[in-house]
Amino acid sequence: MNSRKPAEVVKGAVEAAAAKVTEALTPDVPGSPGSAPAPLEEPTTPVAPLPPKDEQGAPDTRTPTGAETGVPPTAKGQQGAYLTTANGTRLRDTDHSLKAGPRGPILLQDHHFREKITHFDHERIPERVVHARGAGAHGTFTGYGSADGVTCAGFLAKGKETPVFVRFSTVLGSRGSADTVRDTRGFATKFYTDEGTFDLVGNNMPVFFIQDAIKFPDIIHAGKPHPDREIPQAQSAHDTFWDFVSLHTEAQHHTIWNMSDRGIPRSYRTMEGFGVHTFRLINAANETVLAKFHWKPKLGVHSLDWEEAQIAAGMDPDYHRRDLYDAIEAGAFPEWELGIQVFPDTPEETFAGIDLLDPTKIVPEELAPVQAIGKLVLNRTPTNYFAEVEQVAFHLGHLPPGIDVTNDPLLQGRLFSYVDTQLTRLGGPNFSQIPINRPHAPVNDMLRDGFHQHAVHAGVAPYKPNSLDGGNPFEAGDAEQAFLDFPVRVAEAPKVRENPVSFDDHYSQVRLFWQSMSPVEKEHIIRAYTFELAKCYEQAIKERQLRCLANIDPVLCEQVATGLGLPAPEPTVPLVDVEPSPALSQVGGEWPADGRVIGVVVDETDMAGVDEVRQAVFAAGMTPLLIAAHGGKVGGLPVQRTFATARSIEFDAILLAAAPAPAPDALPARGATAGAAGGTVDPRVILLVEEAWRHAKAVVAWGTGETVLTQAGVKDTPGVVTAGSGPEAFAALQPLLAAHRAWERFPASVA
Repeated sequence: MNSRKPAEVVKGAVEAAAAKVTEALTPDVPGSPGSAPAPLEEPTTPVAPLPPKDEQGAPDTRTPTGAETGVPPTAKGQQGAYLTTANGTRLRDTDHSLKAGPRGPILLQDHHFREKITHFDHERIPERVVHARGAGAHGTFTGYGSADGVTCAGFLAKGKETPVFVRFSTVLGSRGSADTVRDTRGFATKFYTDEGTFDLVGNNMPVFFIQDAIKFPDIIHAGKPHPDREIPQAQSAHDTFWDFVSLHTEAQHHTIWNMSDRGIPRSYRTMEGFGVHTFRLINAANETVLAKFHWKPKLGVHSLDWEEAQIAAGMDPDYHRRDLYDAIEAGAFPEWELGIQVFPDTPEETFAGIDLLDPTKIVPEELAPVQAIGKLVLNRTPTNYFAEVEQVAFHLGHLPPGIDVTNDPLLQGRLFSYVDTQLTRLGGPNFSQIPINRPHAPVNDMLRDGFHQHAVHAGVAPYKPNSLDGGNPFEAGDAEQAFLDFPVRVAEAPKVRENPVSFDDHYSQVRLFWQSMSPVEKEHIIRAYTFELAKCYEQAIKERQLRCLANIDPVLCEQVATGLGLPAPEPTVPLVDVEPSPALSQVGGEWPADGRVIGVVVDETDMAGVDEVRQAVFAAGMTPLLIAAHGGKVGGLPVQRTFATARSIEFDAILLAAAPAPAPDALPARGATAGAAGGTVDPRVILLVEEAWRHAKAVVAWGTGETVLTQAGVKDTPGVVTAGSGPEAFAALQPLLAAHRAWERFPASVA
C-alpha cells in the first residue's frame, strides 16, 4: 500500500513530467503536439497541468485596467490535478449523464451535464466577416531611434522594447478554409506600448480595392461566396468578384497585385506588410509629416507557385499556420523591419503628383525610400488559439501620442467600423478587457458596466467634473504625454458625396506594377487572370474585364484573351509611359535561408554522410526532414516523412542521398502517386523530384542519388547539382537557396 500523502504523489508526478519535458525541449524537428511525450497507456496517477511548450507564450497577467500582477502566465490556465465544475467542485465522473436508472432518461437535475453541454453549445463566437482565417504569434518590437525627428511616439525610441501580438490572415475565406488560396493577407500588429495600445492594421499589399469605406460592403459581398450556394470558398475566381472589379475600375490596381505572385505568399515569414493609408506623424516640437508604414521581411518576399498552392490546399490546408509555428519552435524567429516613407505635410497632401489620401495608389520606393525605424521579432506561439488569436481585437483608432490619422476616406470609415464590429463579435463594449487585448499602460477611463465587465471599479463619481472622488481622473497635457488630435485646418466646402479629381486615375499605377514585373512574374499574372476569368460563367463579365486589361497593357490583354478564346479589345484610355519600380519585383535578390526546410531522401546508403548533412542543416538554422520508404528509423536516424506522404510543397530544396528501390507499398492501388511500375527508383521519389524541378527548387544529389536525377530527366539543368559527398552537397545547396528559386527554369514568352 502506498503510504505517501496525496500531495507528495502529485508533487512527484509533476517532477517526473517536468523531467520528461526537459528531455523533449530539443526535438529533432518542430511539431511535437505537447510539452511532454504521451505514454502508451492512459495515465491514472493525478498530476498537475503540464507546463506550456517552451516556445509558447501568453498575454501578460495584467488586470483589466492595465496593472501588472506579478503572477506567472500559467496562473490564467487550468489549476489543480482534478476535474471540476466551472465553480471548482471536484467531479467523480464526466463520461455518464445522471439518469433514472442505467437505461432511463437523463434527469433535469444533472447540473454537470447542463453546464458542460451549454458551454459546448456556445464555444463558438461569430467569426470575423473578413479575415476569419488567421494565425497569430507574440513577439517584441525594438525601436531604432531613427524616427525621433518625425514622431514623439515613445515605442520608437532607440533600444526601446515593446511587447507585440501579430495576427496574419486571409480575407475572403471562412475559418475552415485553406491557407494557400489566392487572396489578400492581413498583417495586423498590436503594440502594447507604455503610452497606450497602438494597432497597426495592414495588409500584404500596399493598396486597396476601394477609395471610400462606404464601398467596403460591396467589395466584400462581391468577393465572398455566392449567397445562393455559398460557393466558391476562399477565392475570387467567380462571377460576382469580376463583375464588381470590372465595373468599379478603381479596384484594378489591387486586383493586379492579387493576380501576381503576391496573392499566394510562400510563408507569412516571407510576406511584406503595409499600413495602406497615409498617417500623420507629430514630433516633440508639434511639427508634422505624412508617412506610410512598411513591414520588410528579413527573409525577402517570396511566393508559392500556382501548382504548389493547389497541392498544399489538398495536402496541408494549414500550411502557412504550420510554417509560422514550426519556425518559431525551431528557433528560426520570423523578423521584419518597420519602415516609413516620409512626405512633407502640405495642404495639397500630394507627393510627386500622387494623391497621398488615395488608398489605391502607392508612392514608388525609388521616389521616397523606405527608412527603417525598428525591428519586429516573433518568438512565442499562442498558448490557446481561441483566447488569443480569435479574441484579439484591432482598431485603427488605437493610436499613441505622435501618430494621428489623415482624411483618407477609407481610413475614416474604418475608424468607425472596427469598434462597431467588436461589439457583436466579442459580445459587448468591454472587449479591451479580454487578456490578449489588455493594455500595458494604466487605464482610468470612466467607462462602466456592460457585458463582460471584468474590472471592479472603486469610487462613486465616474464623471467629470467631480469632487467626490477628489477630482480623479484628471486630464493630461503635453508634459504627461497626452494624445494630440493635431489641429489640421479643414477647408470650407459644401457637403457632397464626391471624390477629388485626383482619385479618377484608375490605370496608370496598375500599368506601373505590370511594367515592373520580370518576364516570369508576368507569365504568372497572365496565368492567374486567365484561370480566374475562365471560372466565370457570364461571357459579358469576361469581355468587360478584358477591356480593363486593355487599358493596362496590350500584351497582358492579348495573352489573357487568347486563353479565354476571345478577341482582345482596344484600350479606351491613353496608355501612359511609366518608369518601372524594381522594388515591386520579387525576383533578382538574395536572402537568408533561416528556417528553410530541406527534404533528404535516404535509404541505408551512406547514413554517416546523411547524419553529417543533418547536423549541418540544423547548425545553419534550417530544418532537415528525412524521407524514407517507411517511418521509424533508418540507419539509426529518425524518419519524418515517407515516400507515401512527402510532396515537394513541404520543402524548400531536396537532397538526394540515395536512389531507393521501389518500396513494397509502391502500388497504384495504394495511391495515385505510386505511379506505374518500371525503373529502379521508387516512383514517388521520382515524382517528388519532378515536382521540385517544376517549382524551380534546388535539387542536389550525391552518391547513388545521381541515379534519381537521370531517371527524372532533370540532370544538368539550372539549380540541379551533383556532389561528391553529403557535406559537399549541402555546401552546393546554400547559394542556391539564397535566390529562393532557380528562376531561369521557368519559361517565359513575354518580355
